[in-house]
Amino acid sequence: MPIEKHRVEQATDLRSFSDHLQAMTKGFKRRCPACGGAPLFSGYASLRSDCHGCGAHLEPFRADDAPAYFTIFLVGHIIVPLLLLVERAYSPETWVHMVLWLPLTLILSLGLLPLIKGALIGLQWSIGLRHDAHGWPERGDD
Repeated sequence: MPIEKHRVEQATDLRSFSDHLQAMTKGFKRRCPACGGAPLFSGYASLRSDCHGCGAHLEPFRADDAPAYFTIFLVGHIIVPLLLLVERAYSPETWVHMVLWLPLTLILSLGLLPLIKGALIGLQWSIGLRHDAHGWPERGDD
């Protein structure tokens, strides 16, 4: 009998993983993680306090500095290998590197930041990780 119990727990874990992934995907698309229909942000990366579609309260889900860290990590892992590849293959002048890599870094950073923030908000929503008025993490259902 313990084998059957273990299989049931695995199925539950897979279902919850699927739910987390689905909420992160909705957030990555900059949509409400609850309904997936209404916009998650009121501006470039300003989180709405409530969803206009389903009424979910989104204000307690704060990503803080995590989106910036993940964006820097991802952009760095894209730009640095490309920069080294171009340097090794062509050895261009420094001004060519500046003209090529600075705008590309800026465009990637600004493009990925709201997407990553949306995915992190979706993950927080799916696991129920909220922040109270004082900024301390609070676990609970929405």
